Amino acid sequence: MSKFINYCKESYKELVKKVTWPTWEKLQNSAGLVIVATLILAAALFVMDYAFQHLMTLIYTL
Repeated sequence: MSKFINYCKESYKELVKKVTWPTWEKLQNSAGLVIVATLILAAALFVMDYAFQHLMTLIYTL
């Protein structure tokens, strides 16, 4: 049990003193970039799915 407690203490120390956390502005910019990239990817997948669906419908109705 003492190993676990020591691990928790060391982890806390590392997170507080050694990790460089991003500023709030950088965090917001990164989140915005992820949201925009996700929307673009979702739109591209929607277009490909829509086109593939119509292509398969066309092929199966021949």
